[in-house]
Amino acid sequence: MAKKHVKHTEQKSDKTKSKVTTQKIIVAVVVVALLGFFIVNNFINNNEPEVEYYTFTKEGELTFTDSLGTLKAKIDIEIADNDYERQLGLMNRKEMKENEGMLFIFPLQGNQSFWMRNTLISLDILFVNDQKQIVTIHKNTKILSDQSYPATKPSIYVVEVLAGYTDKHNILVGDKINWMGTNLGNPQ
Repeated sequence: MAKKHVKHTEQKSDKTKSKVTTQKIIVAVVVVALLGFFIVNNFINNNEPEVEYYTFTKEGELTFTDSLGTLKAKIDIEIADNDYERQLGLMNRKEMKENEGMLFIFPLQGNQSFWMRNTLISLDILFVNDQKQIVTIHKNTKILSDQSYPATKPSIYVVEVLAGYTDKHNILVGDKINWMGTNLGNPQ
C-alpha cells in the first residue's frame, strides 16, 4: 500500500513541476515580447524627425478699413516677404492670439493660392490686390490639408488671421488693408 501512495505522489509532483515550468515559459515569453515592443517603439520614436514649433514675432501692425477708410480692426503681424518665409507661413504653430496674423508680400501680383499643410490652426485667408483691396476671403480653412485655397482675382498680398476673425470684425471683400512695420515691404 505504501508503494502506490509514493507513486501517486511522484506523478502529482511531476505534473506540478510541468505546470510550473509551462507557466514560467509563458511569463518569460510575455516579458521578452513586451521588452521587444518597448525597444522597437523607442527606436521608432527616437528616429522620427523632431518638429520645430514657431511662436509669434511682432514685425508690424496691420489695419482693416472699409472702402471709406473707417477702421474695422487692427492686428499685430509677422511679415513674410521672401520665398522661405512665404513657404513656411504659419506652419507648425500650436496657437496664435486673435489680434495676431501674418502678412505675405509677393514680388509680383498674380494668381496666388495657399494650402494648410502642417498648419495646426484654422485660419481665414484674405487675398489682397496691389491697391491693398481685399479681393478674396477663404474662411475657416481645414487644418493639415493639402486642399488649395486660390484667389479669385490677382493678388500681391495675403493676410492670414485666426478662423472666424473676418466674421467677428465684419471684414469683407472690397475692404482695404494698410500696415506699418520694421521689415521690407512697408507701404510708403
